[in-house]
Amino acid sequence: MAEEAPRAVPFRGGGFAPRLRHAVGAATLTALIVLWSVAARRGWISPIALPPPEEVAAALVRLARSGELARHLEASLWRLLTGFTLAGIGVGLAIGLVSLIRSAGVPLIAALFPIPKIALLPLFIVWFGIGEASKIATIAFGAFFPVAIATYGGVDGVDRSLIRMAQSFGLPARSIVRKIVLPGALPAVLSGLRIAASIAIILIVAAEMIGANDGIGAFILAAGNLMQTDQLVAGVLVLSLLGLTIAALIGAAERYLLRWR
Repeated sequence: MAEEAPRAVPFRGGGFAPRLRHAVGAATLTALIVLWSVAARRGWISPIALPPPEEVAAALVRLARSGELARHLEASLWRLLTGFTLAGIGVGLAIGLVSLIRSAGVPLIAALFPIPKIALLPLFIVWFGIGEASKIATIAFGAFFPVAIATYGGVDGVDRSLIRMAQSFGLPARSIVRKIVLPGALPAVLSGLRIAASIAIILIVAAEMIGANDGIGAFILAAGNLMQTDQLVAGVLVLSLLGLTIAALIGAAERYLLRWR
């Protein structure tokens, strides 16, 4: 009886490695826009409630040419960048590494994080006035907690056997933090930054709607009061593009900082 030729065994150890397929995302967005346009043209959607995408695009072009869009976007970006501090990373590292700070910090974060940050804006206005300081304080307060929680969660997730091995070789604590703890916690930190950026955009819009003359939030509120739905939707699209841009920047930072993976 002749021996069977050996068969190649397929490799099954690829693990779960989902990849972002940009063509699928672009096709999904295109399909939604086409569906929106068809629904508006056939009268399935009232143009007062939701104007067709052609009108929204025309309004966006008009706002860009007049310079009004740049003025509002510049004001929102300045508040966003000023309020979006990285203090949460330092606090999260301290909570993850120092028992005394952890004992004080974790209950404090657990008590303050569930508070709706926009509900504190009137209090910040009392403390800091109606100007820029109250808006920036709202953004900073909202963005701080996701970063801090993600950071100390990432520190807790670092493989302790690597830390014990480094200690057994007499590596200084500073080197252990820099070479083992920080790289191990970095994926969680970047995830926290993603969440914090989204929260910051939501808070800046709400803060600008309450007390601001410029900014995307103030622009959307004014367009809604005047029933200019084409400009209102254009402002919402600008916020969506802003979120996509921030996500792309954080994604680029992930690919650069985590290329060792």
